[in-house]
Amino acid sequence: MQKFRLPVYFYGLFAMVFWGMSFIWTTILLKYYPPVTIIFLRLIISSCFLFLVIFLSGRSEQIKRKDMGWILLSALFNPFLYFLGENNGLKFTSPAITSVVIATIPVFSPVVAYLSFREKISFLNIVGIFICFAGLLIMLVNKHLSLEVNPLGLYFLGGAVISALFYSVLLRKLTYSYSAMTLIAWQNLIGVILFMPLFLIYDRENFFKVEMNSEIITSLFLLAIVASSLAFVFYARTVKLLGISKANIFTNLIPVFTAIFSYFILSEVLTKGKITGIIIVIFGVFISEIKKRQG
Repeated sequence: MQKFRLPVYFYGLFAMVFWGMSFIWTTILLKYYPPVTIIFLRLIISSCFLFLVIFLSGRSEQIKRKDMGWILLSALFNPFLYFLGENNGLKFTSPAITSVVIATIPVFSPVVAYLSFREKISFLNIVGIFICFAGLLIMLVNKHLSLEVNPLGLYFLGGAVISALFYSVLLRKLTYSYSAMTLIAWQNLIGVILFMPLFLIYDRENFFKVEMNSEIITSLFLLAIVASSLAFVFYARTVKLLGISKANIFTNLIPVFTAIFSYFILSEVLTKGKITGIIIVIFGVFISEIKKRQG
């Protein structure tokens, strides 16, 4: 049993590295393309890859007609609204700040679970919410009590968090009937269809003006294959072998990896306020999940 744990932690760790790097790859691509183009191309590559894996593994699942409406609605929240919020937020803020805001999603999930399923909210979860808000304020507000980032970026990121919370409710309903890989593949394909009109109307001309280079191709394929596909497979394996509660411990590492990679790859300046805020937010997320882990 002890020998079996090492590869499990390896999968969980690398899933977080890949997701942490996704903010870096997106930031690189934002130098060339607007958010809609990046998301559109990412979803095309990812959905093709996932359906290929499903076909080759012989794990194809028939979607029931009664569930198609729920899958369409879930795809509206994620990837459509979620990625619009995340990528536009990243455009106006930074990878470190974006990853920290997105990392608060598990903290607010119990609130949505209470409103949707009447699940109890623990005292530690409430404490975790306040700690996370304190950490975010330290990151985002300077000594003159004014925002250090563009408020528009925070609005977009807030929209991404809200979209992810609604999506989690729908996903919970669907995972009883289908594998996670099947759901992600179909949701990404629907996302391609939803983003196509926006791409054709607003971004098509700009897309053909940009000359492809190795940085674009590398970042795009890493984002689509590694972050949107392999990271999911690694995390799904971690959940299967360790359980959801223990697997969620790894998600606290995403802002840490993003901050480290931002510093070394993008030369992002990490002030004392940012570092302190990141630590406090991660601590808040950790506190809010103690009850779940004990259960």
